[in-house]
Amino acid sequence: MIVNLAERAHNHNWRVDPIVRSLLDTDFYKLLMLQFIWKHFPEVEARFTITNRTSGVNLAERIAENDLRMQLEYVRGLRFRRSELIWLAGNTFYGTRGIFEPNFLEWLDGQFRLPEYSVRYEDGLLHLDFRGPWMQVTLWEVYALAILSELKTRAALAELSEFELDILYARAKARLWGKIERLRGVPGLRVADFGTRRRHSFLWQEYVVKAMRDSLGTSFTGTSNTYLAYKHDLEAIGTNAHELPMAMAAMAETDEQLRASQYHLLELWQNTYQRELRVMLPDTFGTTQFLRDAPEWVADWTGQRVDSKDPFVAGEEYIAWLVERGRDPRGKLMIASDGLDVEVILGLHAQFSGVIHEGFSARDFERAEDFLDGQKWKPERRIRFSAGWGTLLTNDFRDCDPRGAKGAESAFDPISLVCKLAEANGRATVKLSDNPAKVAGAAEDVARYQRVFGMDGMMSLPTVV
Repeated sequence: MIVNLAERAHNHNWRVDPIVRSLLDTDFYKLLMLQFIWKHFPEVEARFTITNRTSGVNLAERIAENDLRMQLEYVRGLRFRRSELIWLAGNTFYGTRGIFEPNFLEWLDGQFRLPEYSVRYEDGLLHLDFRGPWMQVTLWEVYALAILSELKTRAALAELSEFELDILYARAKARLWGKIERLRGVPGLRVADFGTRRRHSFLWQEYVVKAMRDSLGTSFTGTSNTYLAYKHDLEAIGTNAHELPMAMAAMAETDEQLRASQYHLLELWQNTYQRELRVMLPDTFGTTQFLRDAPEWVADWTGQRVDSKDPFVAGEEYIAWLVERGRDPRGKLMIASDGLDVEVILGLHAQFSGVIHEGFSARDFERAEDFLDGQKWKPERRIRFSAGWGTLLTNDFRDCDPRGAKGAESAFDPISLVCKLAEANGRATVKLSDNPAKVAGAAEDVARYQRVFGMDGMMSLPTVV
């Protein structure tokens, strides 16, 4: 697994090196959602747009338009390889073989094409949009984010000498090892790579995934990157994302249909997928209202992914809801996935799995203090906990830049870049989120959604990535 990343970055002709090498180089949940869309919404038109939430970084100044177009065009020319489709058809995912239907795989093989894109460099800003049939355009999301993130990286790498590049990667490797070392040997730990969309580069993500696999053993449960799972015989991890409830809500006609759309989605999903794939993502319009008004059968789902809410708070809320509904939380699954780093992972594992590893005190971490000071600690598993570790696993080069003072902003620092569904069948979408800093949508549409869903349980948190 030894890769001389510094030498490669110094000598390689980045302009002709594709960033996305395969259509499998995407989050696994994009493929699961693609089949769902293909099955239930084949006629829906959609538009996705890029948003850079890190206002201090202007991508138009760092990424050349020709380089961006070249990478996008390369991806548009890709097709699913026969060996990849055979793997999707025959592999076991979440203990089940045949998750992907033969007719869907035939469609991927013969008819799937990425639609055109729109790139504009206007008023000093980069504008990137994708529109077309939802079942064609949806896969652009992760490809576009990975391309933008790596082009930003390549522009910064080009400024460094080979020696400086060597220092950059030596520091990043040391940081990665320090994180892995803190996680090694923690009983019952479950952590997966969720870092494709905002990775430093494809090669670095592959390096990180192999390091995690070799160092953590069974505690490393797999990767959301379908291509790396395919290439390295790892478990592909993922279920669903915000675009599904956003689209369902946008297509609702009345306020009552809007409110019910989040549960109608779950009905359709469980008719398509079973067991471990029944993990809900309730924060699109606010977790508190979602749980409060959920039909009884929702409590029978396998678990919940926590994204925009403080995961310590969200986990307690989910456990209390399960108990109130007469379900045993110890058999349920909680997946945290937003802005995680090693300290929070250990804190969450301690709080919900009942394991504190040597040298760790939850009191060291601000968001873990409340449960200890409030006498809520119990040295036993309260719920099955798993961490989906994203950007701060695959793109943590903070303070690694040999030209940047420690703590100063560097061209290698990760940014909060998203590609969100903006329209479904010509209707604008909205995301309220549990964190108001992540609200998306026009002001008048957001106001309507806030009136329909309310704002209970929402709290502002820093947007790390």
